[in-house]
Amino acid sequence: MIGIIGAGISGLTLAYELQKEGEAYQLWEATPQPGGYIRSVREGTYLRELGPNSLLGDDALLAWLDELGLTPDLVFANAVSKARFIYRNGAYRELPGSPPALLLGGFFSLKTKWAVLRELSNKTTSPPGETLGQFFRRRFSSEIVDYALGPFVAGIYAGDPEQLLVSETFPLLLQYEHEYGSVLRGLIKNKNKTGRRQSFSFRDGMQMLPNALAAKLNQAHFSCPVQRIERTPTGWTVHTPTGEYPVDRLVLAVGTDAAARLLANHVPAFANALRRIDYPPMMAVHTVYKRADVAHPLNGFGGLNPAVEGRFAAGHIWSSSIFPNRCPTDEVLFTTFVGGQQNAGNARLPEATTQARVHQELTESFGINAQKPVRQHLFPWPEAIPQYDHNLQAV
Repeated sequence: MIGIIGAGISGLTLAYELQKEGEAYQLWEATPQPGGYIRSVREGTYLRELGPNSLLGDDALLAWLDELGLTPDLVFANAVSKARFIYRNGAYRELPGSPPALLLGGFFSLKTKWAVLRELSNKTTSPPGETLGQFFRRRFSSEIVDYALGPFVAGIYAGDPEQLLVSETFPLLLQYEHEYGSVLRGLIKNKNKTGRRQSFSFRDGMQMLPNALAAKLNQAHFSCPVQRIERTPTGWTVHTPTGEYPVDRLVLAVGTDAAARLLANHVPAFANALRRIDYPPMMAVHTVYKRADVAHPLNGFGGLNPAVEGRFAAGHIWSSSIFPNRCPTDEVLFTTFVGGQQNAGNARLPEATTQARVHQELTESFGINAQKPVRQHLFPWPEAIPQYDHNLQAV
């Protein structure tokens, strides 16, 4: 018997695969719903994603989703979403999407373009504990860190490139450096090996995925918090409000705070190391305007804000441009993320202040002629995304 604590996407997927293989398991989740950080809210014609906004998958993932019965509910991103924008010099400018566009376009300076070309002959190697910022400065330039890497990792990890470890976030870059002597050479040689990947979501949002997994499970217990775990000669005993469950093996698919609480009496040093993992706060803000009031065409995925530009938000996803049916057709929906490691204080401001600051930034950035939004919602994540920084090395 395998015990699984936590019904986020990891715990659910493990339980589902075990069940397919005929392996005995029990899954416990403290909250009434599956999904963890994956949460979608449907309100009539409006659909808000409180956590992850989409998946990027290949044919293997699509086949797995078909197995779950989700193929009829797939919604693929509009073609315009391939364009990504970065705020620079007072406006959102499209980030080059390919090496030729980088070298021939005007987004980066001649110095950085030359640094990109010289990367092919850069013989330096990564020392232990190198951060993403250090890696990209060593192989490319500070401008790449400030206006490409920084906003990119803020969007994915809510992190700071000066703290995130390259070995824990993008180990493939180290592999390319080691095998090919160049990141660019590695990307070129492997560009056709990853297969075609597409960005997509579901008719009623990302929540449909954990819901589909949970519906398949026959040994999942919701609203059933694990109170403690006890070591036994043959495995573990899991104590819950509904009873005690003996298991041979135990998987903790929970956040580090919850894991530390359960493990404190068994491996105290490990539990203390888990407590040092940092989760910066973030605020998800959903804002709707009439399309007629927005001058910007919004033909893209969204706009990210480099920390060096001193903007209030980390960035804005143009949700209604990426996926249809997120709001009425005569309106537009922005999903704004505030906070993260590089600007954590902004996620702790009063809600009214955050709403006003987001509205101000949106109106100034996208030519919006409206005194107030049609509607605006906030959702706080006091502990958003774990940081793969030097604290992780102690775990």
